[in-house]
Amino acid sequence: MSLYQEITKISAPYLGPAAESFIGKQCKLFLKIEPESLAKHHLGELAKWIEVGGTRYMDEARTKELAAKVARA
Repeated sequence: MSLYQEITKISAPYLGPAAESFIGKQCKLFLKIEPESLAKHHLGELAKWIEVGGTRYMDEARTKELAAKVARA
């Protein structure tokens, strides 16, 4: 399983079927990488952008929880 797939799996309980699309967009728009190129050193930055963008889809507490899980993955 790639790191991108792992992060998508972590995100699914929070974002449902939109998890793959959401994480992919964060990778492309903010990290400037293809999702499958996601590496451990990207996770802190990805977590930051999940926290920023995630509040459009869920409450702040759940967004922070997801961002923390991604940063620790």
